[in-house]
Amino acid sequence: MATTVHSGHNSSDLVKDYVCGGCESRNIYESADYFCATCAKFFCRKCIDPHNQIYENHSKYGRRETNKWPLTKTMEDLLLNCDVHKEEKLKMFCQDHSQLCCTDCVLLIHRQTDRITDGGNNGKQNDGLTE
Repeated sequence: MATTVHSGHNSSDLVKDYVCGGCESRNIYESADYFCATCAKFFCRKCIDPHNQIYENHSKYGRRETNKWPLTKTMEDLLLNCDVHKEEKLKMFCQDHSQLCCTDCVLLIHRQTDRITDGGNNGKQNDGLTE
């Protein structure tokens, strides 16, 4: 007998940061169901039909193909911001610890290493923290 496990997330939770551009222009915040890669815009189920009638050759991706959708600002911030210092961007790489880190972490946690790579330094190694 098969068992269903409820993850606590609705499928709409997965795309809640994606808002239909057509609805948003009318101050309605409807979750997007489709992304048009040609237009680089998101559409709900109601707005995709008129779009398809006008632009039938555009490349559109539904919820089952969200891997082809661009990252949301929320997700981008989650990936690029430091876990310890939430407002700081990950700009450095500690080669000794094989870890991305922000400048605060370099000063507080990784100050004993000389093998810090600066993203703005074209991957060149810094000699400590001095320029």
